Amino acid sequence: MHFSEKSKAVSQSNNFDSSADPLTQRHGTVVTTTDRPEPYLRVENVYKQFGSFVALKQIYLDIYPGEFVCFLGPSGCGKTTLLRAICGLDPQTSGRVIQAGQDVSNLPPSKRDFGIVFQSYALFPNLTAAQNIAYGLENAGQPKSQIKARVQELLEKVGLGQIGQKYPAQMSGGQQQRVALARALAMSPGLLLLDEPLSALDAKVRVKLRTEIARIQKELGVTTVMVTHDQEEAMAIADRIVVMDNGYLAQVGTAYEIYQQPNSPFVADFIGVMNFIEGEVIAADQVRCGNAFLQVPRNDIPVGQKAVLAVRPEAVEVLDVADTNGHPNTSTAQVEGIEFLGSNYQLSLRITGTTEKPVLVEITAAEALKFDLSIHSSLNVQLPPETIRVFAADAV
Repeated sequence: MHFSEKSKAVSQSNNFDSSADPLTQRHGTVVTTTDRPEPYLRVENVYKQFGSFVALKQIYLDIYPGEFVCFLGPSGCGKTTLLRAICGLDPQTSGRVIQAGQDVSNLPPSKRDFGIVFQSYALFPNLTAAQNIAYGLENAGQPKSQIKARVQELLEKVGLGQIGQKYPAQMSGGQQQRVALARALAMSPGLLLLDEPLSALDAKVRVKLRTEIARIQKELGVTTVMVTHDQEEAMAIADRIVVMDNGYLAQVGTAYEIYQQPNSPFVADFIGVMNFIEGEVIAADQVRCGNAFLQVPRNDIPVGQKAVLAVRPEAVEVLDVADTNGHPNTSTAQVEGIEFLGSNYQLSLRITGTTEKPVLVEITAAEALKFDLSIHSSLNVQLPPETIRVFAADAV
């Protein structure tokens, strides 16, 4: 049997190949690297310290007009700190933030052009939905007739046209968050910031509201940055995802790139489910894992060096025990675990010849009907070489 792909250093590049990703144009706002406009928002060599603790380290990031970008990462990685530095609520220790061509690094939040929605909604409890939305417009001294029309327009846009006179205590969590979104958009900001706006909502409401946010963002074309810890959320609505780890940008790319082409073991492990198999490089396109020889894409890890192979559960192909299909990386495997997940099965398979822990494999429920799935039964599996990522062991 055989396995691989090219090891890459952790990259902070913002460049991505949109042609490789069928989802790149989901919002109609992302353009290719050859015809991109100037960035609407540029974060340039930003550091942030709290005492001796460095929360952000050498952050470079360009965000383009109309993009929907999600900051994603584990707790404490710096994603909310970066959002707060962008809007001036917690200014950077060093570096620059440039918005619409203007250096806003030292401007207070009140002088910056953004709207923000927090996880906690932060609505005024003594004001109705309409009054909450109108608050910023009134402070700006806009005519009452214009304010009334704008408030009703926004209530309609967020699907709350009939509840303008309700108070926050009379609204559900989802309704309150819609009001908070409308309030953030009231002044037509150039930049919309969303700080985990859906995390306090139940699962079904969260899915529905994220779809609404994506629709509204597309309609308005407002450049948007959202902080989230929910991978599915980020992958569903973002034009690009910024994966953060320990104050650094681990990888920036489309959902497709982040998932299918992780540039480090951290990103591979953090996004979705990933199998890792240890081995030794014996040729530019071959790795030995136990007694199995796996064919892999050519890589630049030196022969004799330890490597780690990464493959997604759904990338492993399950075959009948009598079927080897003539392709590389095909071997027998024993079923050690079966989990029924509704539309899918997750199998735990011990691949013959490897000394590794079992490999997780995901197949559809319809596909599972083709096989005799039982504990200790045998199957053939194939690990298509093109689906494998190869990393140097010292990068893990």
